Amino acid sequence: MSFTVIWTKFAESDLADIWLRAVNRREIAEATSKLDAVLKSDPHNSGESRTGNVRITFSGPLGIHFEVLAADRIVYVLAVWRIDHN
Repeated sequence: MSFTVIWTKFAESDLADIWLRAVNRREIAEATSKLDAVLKSDPHNSGESRTGNVRITFSGPLGIHFEVLAADRIVYVLAVWRIDHN
């Protein structure tokens, strides 16, 4: 059974800004797709745990904080940032 992944407005806005500023937009799109796929299938084993239900993980040039609500089978992406500046 998969999880529903929901990007918060804050995270969506930051992702849009990263994408607009990117030299290689395909790289950003691919990293986002990989993150979504991992979060949908197995968020509890992705990345490292932080406070409460919050976790951190990385893909390509992106890092994210996300929260897993296991009972509801929902993952909220709380924040996204670029981990390199190429």
